[in-house]
Amino acid sequence: MTAKPMNDATLAQVRAANPDASTWVAANAGSGKTRVLTDRVARLLLNGTQPQKILCLTYTKAAAAEMQNRLFKRLGEWAMMPDDALREALSELGEGEALDPVAMRKARTLFANALETPGGLKIQTIHSFCDKLLRRFPLEAGVSPQFEVLEDRQAKLMRAEILEGLADGDGITAVDRLARFMSGLEPDALLAEIASKRDALDIKAVRALFPSTNSENPADMLAYVLDRDSREVLLEAARVVNAEQSNKADAPKLEQLANATSIESYLKGAGGLLLFGPTAKAGPYSAKLDKLPSQKPCRENHPELVQALNEIMERTEEVYWLYVNHLALERAEAMAAFSTAFLERYDQLKTQTGRLDYDDLIARAGRLLSGSKAAEWVLYKLDGGIDHVLVDEAQDTSPSQWDVVKLLTDEFTSGDSGKDTNRTIFVVGDEKQSIYSFQGADPAEFDVMRQRFSNRLNAVQNRLEEVELSFSFRSSEPVLRLVDKVFEGPAGAGFLKQALHRPFKTDLPGRVDLWPFIETEKTKDDTPWYKPVDTPAPDNPQTILARQIAAWIKHVLDSKQELPGQNRPVKASDFLILVQGRRPIFHSIIKELKTLELPVAGADRLDVGQELAVRDMLSLLKFADLPEDDLSLAEALRSPLLGFGEAELFHVAQPREKGKTLWQALREAETHYPAQLAILRDVLKQADFLRPYELIERILTLHNGRENILARLGAEAEDGIDELLSQAMRYEQLEAPSLPGFLNWFAAGKVEIKREMDSGAGQIRVMTVHGSKGLEAPIVILPDTEVRKGNSDSSQILALKTGGFLWKSPEDMSPMVQKEAKEAAKEFADQERMRLLYVALTRAEQWLVVAGAGDRGKEGASWYNLVAEAMEQSDWMPVTPTELPAVGTGLSVLHNWSETPVEAQATAPRQTPGLPDWVDHLPPAPKPAAEVLSPSKFEGNKIVFGGVEGADKESAMRKGTQVHLLLEHLAKTPQAARRTKAAQLLVGSIAPQTPEEFDRIFTEATAVLDDPALSHVFKDTVLAEVGVSAPLEAFGGQRMEGIIDRLIVSPDKVTAIDFKTNATLPERPEDIPLGILRQLAAYDSALRQIYPDRTVEVAVLWTVNRQIMTVPHDIVRNAFQTVATA
Repeated sequence: MTAKPMNDATLAQVRAANPDASTWVAANAGSGKTRVLTDRVARLLLNGTQPQKILCLTYTKAAAAEMQNRLFKRLGEWAMMPDDALREALSELGEGEALDPVAMRKARTLFANALETPGGLKIQTIHSFCDKLLRRFPLEAGVSPQFEVLEDRQAKLMRAEILEGLADGDGITAVDRLARFMSGLEPDALLAEIASKRDALDIKAVRALFPSTNSENPADMLAYVLDRDSREVLLEAARVVNAEQSNKADAPKLEQLANATSIESYLKGAGGLLLFGPTAKAGPYSAKLDKLPSQKPCRENHPELVQALNEIMERTEEVYWLYVNHLALERAEAMAAFSTAFLERYDQLKTQTGRLDYDDLIARAGRLLSGSKAAEWVLYKLDGGIDHVLVDEAQDTSPSQWDVVKLLTDEFTSGDSGKDTNRTIFVVGDEKQSIYSFQGADPAEFDVMRQRFSNRLNAVQNRLEEVELSFSFRSSEPVLRLVDKVFEGPAGAGFLKQALHRPFKTDLPGRVDLWPFIETEKTKDDTPWYKPVDTPAPDNPQTILARQIAAWIKHVLDSKQELPGQNRPVKASDFLILVQGRRPIFHSIIKELKTLELPVAGADRLDVGQELAVRDMLSLLKFADLPEDDLSLAEALRSPLLGFGEAELFHVAQPREKGKTLWQALREAETHYPAQLAILRDVLKQADFLRPYELIERILTLHNGRENILARLGAEAEDGIDELLSQAMRYEQLEAPSLPGFLNWFAAGKVEIKREMDSGAGQIRVMTVHGSKGLEAPIVILPDTEVRKGNSDSSQILALKTGGFLWKSPEDMSPMVQKEAKEAAKEFADQERMRLLYVALTRAEQWLVVAGAGDRGKEGASWYNLVAEAMEQSDWMPVTPTELPAVGTGLSVLHNWSETPVEAQATAPRQTPGLPDWVDHLPPAPKPAAEVLSPSKFEGNKIVFGGVEGADKESAMRKGTQVHLLLEHLAKTPQAARRTKAAQLLVGSIAPQTPEEFDRIFTEATAVLDDPALSHVFKDTVLAEVGVSAPLEAFGGQRMEGIIDRLIVSPDKVTAIDFKTNATLPERPEDIPLGILRQLAAYDSALRQIYPDRTVEVAVLWTVNRQIMTVPHDIVRNAFQTVATA
């Protein structure tokens, strides 16, 4: 059988997957690197490598799972393929045509071998590998064999505990030194940085940065800059300025300088007077030579004074930098002293509790493989276990992670191991896609490590194959052409070597659209005062753009526009909308898509603590913990859990007297809000007895919380609710459960849910560019292209590339080394933003739409400008999308696109449609929603006149609920199991308060069930708890909904029986309390409409004496007429 000739793209992949050579692959976006990885592992297995000798390191768990699934799918297909098909598949893989029967049989067994490998194939993240390595060698690593990975929330609580211990113990001096320089900083944010940047906290390197400040002190600085002569010069200058009317405002400032008693006050006064500001052309905070006195005639009249002032200015500039460096060193010394004490306690506490954080996993694994005495033993054991290492997403591997890879692979090129055994390393990555610097990634390491591996392999007469994958199997020609144009110029952002992109699918229809940018217009803010401060204005450009995008997508879907080359209409899942961050435009787009009822997946990441449904639940829990918390109760009342409107809350809260809590006011209005009070009382009662998980589940289930939340907030709220339950369960596994403890524990950490944005879900996906890594879509929209201002880096500890660190000083007192480091950090952030744009553009398969709103910035300052400049160098044409004229005229580049765009008619006057007639008329007032009547809530007394119920109203209502519940559920329960079943039913707010109460309730209910005279009521054929609904004529057709306890239906008669637990009973039907008669009247009316051909009868079963009292129709009718006229 002759193999098919391979194209250039496939040949490059086959070469990269060659298992006999160590290979370094630079892979463009969409070039099939996952396939290459899978192919290489498959070919290693074909060549006889045992599965356990292959280690594949990926960046994420999702990538590891995808690679393993692809590999198993391929091996599984090989096991079942006919010989000819298998031979062709192996040939396409690069294994050649001469495959003997033995090799064919071996290929068929690989799937079973991979499944049966002890521990499975090692395809995992580097953190997972280090975790397993430490568990395999716990004694050598000095860790507990059962160590747990420290969660962020646990780490935060642990850091707070250590800080408190230091402040109250022998670390108080270090805490005081640190606190002197902390102003408005969140302590935990600084503590977390100390823990994560511990390797940079080298105080010796910091001292080397400021050698001249080690022996200086502020008093000497003041004496140097402000000696007696200098004071006289400053006072003389004040007199001259004052006498000659030369900017008299400078005179008191000069006098204050002359009388300064500290270097701090002197430099504060010198700013702007003797020194320029931070952006001066001569340099930041440079001397204002020949600028004082400020008016030229005055300076010309006193040249000696000007010269003397210049000398003071020069000394002031010198002292300024000396003092700034002194402060920076003092801050660093305070940081170093505190971090030493803090990190020592932190490590001790982690050891005592058997925990390691994620940084520890990497660091401990590195030490285990290098510096420890057991390193040779560990490497010997691994040396016999790993022959091939594959690294995925190498551009996002941090230096500390590279250290682990180096230690693992150094054995490949040392001693006999490197010369006699064919052991390989495979690395694939793309500098252009390095976008995770916030997780420690440094794209510069990509080339550094490539050169290192090349040198080591050359040293053992081997070589590192370097392969470039330039073909894109994903994107169309216009998209790739745009990418090349955008990144023609920028260097140092991962584009040092201009990598041209070649489309594999040359005939794939493609299109790039650039919509007009919506500029911010300066208008008066007319937002009403009562609106939230973050409410966007109607003319907000981001809001306008969000509406345009939603309207355009709706038109494309509604018109069933065809996606060229796909032979099908566009689907919602074809759209992928990418933003730089979860900023207002992100939320506006999701909101507008939902407004148009388009299927949208919602946010790709959820901050659980900020989800509205979760915040509502937490508000109710906070109230249960502290009923005097008026704010939490108000939040809970306004939530879907309790359903208050703004007016209802106002009517309860506003009239209350000073000092009265909202809970007290609500109880006084019980007759108006019985349902809400029942829920709140139950939650309060159970808060001290149920674990947090049980309490949350009770609110969601028993009180219909989940149903109410989803009805108002939508199905996506369920993710947050479920995660809150998971967090409650996790808390109970770690701590002794209590409601206050859970609330504090939950507030201590941030929980994020990453939603899997599966294109098969049939929804529009809106996500950040970071979250889209590895994804693709036929249509990609980039709306967040405005200029990004400032550096979002909020870190306080600045690790210097030259070694050492700085604790950032305030901007006006920052040393030059800090300014240089910040400038370098800004440049690095700008470069990473360029790489982020590359990732965004290359997600598109066929159709790329670029839009923007807000501040476009100057040339090249924004993504929009970069794309616009590239478009203008292409074969573009002006277009106005027919589906959305409001967008205006934009640019478009097409390739094999079947739809001909409508060119803009520049000369055609725009026709303004006339206003419809209804504009001049007010709409009719909306009809209020019809209230549904509840028979059990009709007005009227429920007890016999003159009778004594023997209990308060609340107890009587509780007894009624208890007996009803038992009669409903115990009828079909065996007698021997009834008491147990009753105890299970009577919990929460209806639980008996004493054993005696339980006995009374249970006896009353079972006596009814066991009475032979009532057996016909509880037959299996009798309907129980029957819901009925019907319009009541006496109420003008208003609908009634109620529950009938028992309904006996026969061919000619229908009997409704209602259970009543009154202690005092009427002697005859005429004496039945009016409230009960009205309830029966409603049932009677509903049943006569439902069963018009049968006789209807209503009756009361008094549970106290187990008697059924049938109520004649005329009595029922009279009661109902009373209701109608009430």
